[in-house]
Amino acid sequence: MNCRIINFGVHVDSRGSLVSLEGNKNIPFEIKRVYYIYDAKTDMERGKHAHRELEQLIVCLNGSCVFVLDDGKVRESVELDSPNLGLYIGKNTWREIRDFSKDCILMVLANKYYDENEYIRDYNEFLGISLNNVGVQ
Repeated sequence: MNCRIINFGVHVDSRGSLVSLEGNKNIPFEIKRVYYIYDAKTDMERGKHAHRELEQLIVCLNGSCVFVLDDGKVRESVELDSPNLGLYIGKNTWREIRDFSKDCILMVLANKYYDENEYIRDYNEFLGISLNNVGVQ
């Protein structure tokens, strides 16, 4: 699966903790877009889509949530609950986000600007594309 957790490392001193994010360094792409999600309803799901070419890195700045990731062959769950860890999600990976804590804040960094044509919102279409791309990354 084209996903992984990235540990950013934390600089800690008497003033507190600092995490630095740098495109093409500890973020595996050039950052073109940043957005964040907050006040998500704890009983609702978000996501339910894949992207054709977009790469993302998601950081849970506060609280926690669960990502269900699917590459068409393997489905796995990943809990995000630490601001010094990021979830990298490569292209053509289905994602569902659930189990938001009331205080959850997600920051998303992306390698492309917003483009509605990038989205695959139908799971069966996603499966068809992923099965045609077996072995291609």
